[in-house]
Amino acid sequence: MPQYLTVGHLLRQLQDLDPTLPIRLAVNPDFPFTHYVGTEVVVQDGKAFIPDNGQEDYLPTSVRGALAWS
Repeated sequence: MPQYLTVGHLLRQLQDLDPTLPIRLAVNPDFPFTHYVGTEVVVQDGKAFIPDNGQEDYLPTSVRGALAWS
């Protein structure tokens, strides 16, 4: 996995998933919460930006373990 995610890498990771599966961002290993992903994509300065759309809840312990955040 590259340090800097590209659109191609992201598409390859998502292509076999159920398209109705909700997506959340896992944020900050020291204060682990899940955040909603915004629906707008802005392309500027050669990069695609996807905004955070608010905090949902604590990140599940199992996800923290899978991310090696525990």
